Amino acid sequence: MNSNIQIAGFKHNVTNFIDLMDKIKLINQDCTVQLLNADGIAGNEHIIHATIHAIKAFERNENIANDLGIEICVRASAQRQISKSLKILGIKEGKMNICVVAVGCNENIMDKLESLLDTRADEVLDSDDKDLKRTYNISNEELKTAGSIENVMIERTSLLILET
Repeated sequence: MNSNIQIAGFKHNVTNFIDLMDKIKLINQDCTVQLLNADGIAGNEHIIHATIHAIKAFERNENIANDLGIEICVRASAQRQISKSLKILGIKEGKMNICVVAVGCNENIMDKLESLLDTRADEVLDSDDKDLKRTYNISNEELKTAGSIENVMIERTSLLILET
């Protein structure tokens, strides 16, 4: 599997979810493009770590989802249930901060996505610790032990491997 991973942030008003997904499928015929709610992402390292775990889960035949994009969502949310991960990181209609993860795509994939998702805004990938603590039910003790929200989410993503 080509593991070229590209990450970008966008601010976009999703007016028609199905239409948007259809347009993205046309762009990414030879690779995986996953859109996630950036408000549930704890920074670049978190999403890169989750993406690597998703790719490796497929390589080991230990994937939870049948689709790499959904597996990235599952791993990034540190949830075993697809429905819970989509509730946290899924795209909804309306104004959203979007994290795009592209795996195995051409170098110009983000340029193509800009034509659909408006201007890049990588700052949406910066974590809002207060929101993330609430979203993922992170205690002050866990945060203190790990050192940062990003570290907490990386640890939780890694722990999914141990759960069967």
